[in-house]
Amino acid sequence: MPLVPSHPTSTRRTHSSSVRQALRALLLCVALAGPCAALAGPQQYEPMSESVRAALHSAVADAGAPSLLIADPAEAEAWLADMSRRLEKRIPDAAYREELLVTIHYEATRAGLDPQLVLALIQVESGFRKYAVSSAGARGYMQVMPFWIDVIGEKGDNLFHMRKNLRYGCTILRHYLDIEKGDLFRALGRYNGSLGKATYPNLVRGAWDNHWSYQPLKVAASSGGVSR
Repeated sequence: MPLVPSHPTSTRRTHSSSVRQALRALLLCVALAGPCAALAGPQQYEPMSESVRAALHSAVADAGAPSLLIADPAEAEAWLADMSRRLEKRIPDAAYREELLVTIHYEATRAGLDPQLVLALIQVESGFRKYAVSSAGARGYMQVMPFWIDVIGEKGDNLFHMRKNLRYGCTILRHYLDIEKGDLFRALGRYNGSLGKATYPNLVRGAWDNHWSYQPLKVAASSGGVSR
């Protein structure tokens, strides 16, 4: 199912060329992780019930130790090696790179998100810059707005802390997906503060497809009484 809403054929033909050019320019900017890499928009606080606030606070406060939530050891090793290779140019430190990837996988999975989606979002939002700050004031890898600390966090939470930033970001994106009943296009728009506009969701989808797609190892199923 396409991420972006469908449009009449004539409209697509009229605007497709300029849209493609704009997306290519933005993707290049993100890929280079230059000054324009922090693309977070003016995400807005929306009133929520106390039960929702409490659930989000509980999710952010959970202190479980990050780990790769992949049951098969060979699959876990393959995923980490592949993602580490892709991220090496952006984060040369191997130990820190592995810590970041394990934390991303853990936080994304516990929030019910695809880790590849979160990697794509981070690429678009901050270019994997830990201390990125957008013009709207969003911070860190997942460009979390500071107002979220008052809404669901604890006083003194550091949004530049790796795990804290990823915990907040994944929790917030999950919240928006729930609000939008699984509509990723609209959830990404809310996350970026550009609800209804296609540019940001398309950028994330492009990064997901072109840079972070992953095919899990195919383990042959045993058959005919033969086991391995």
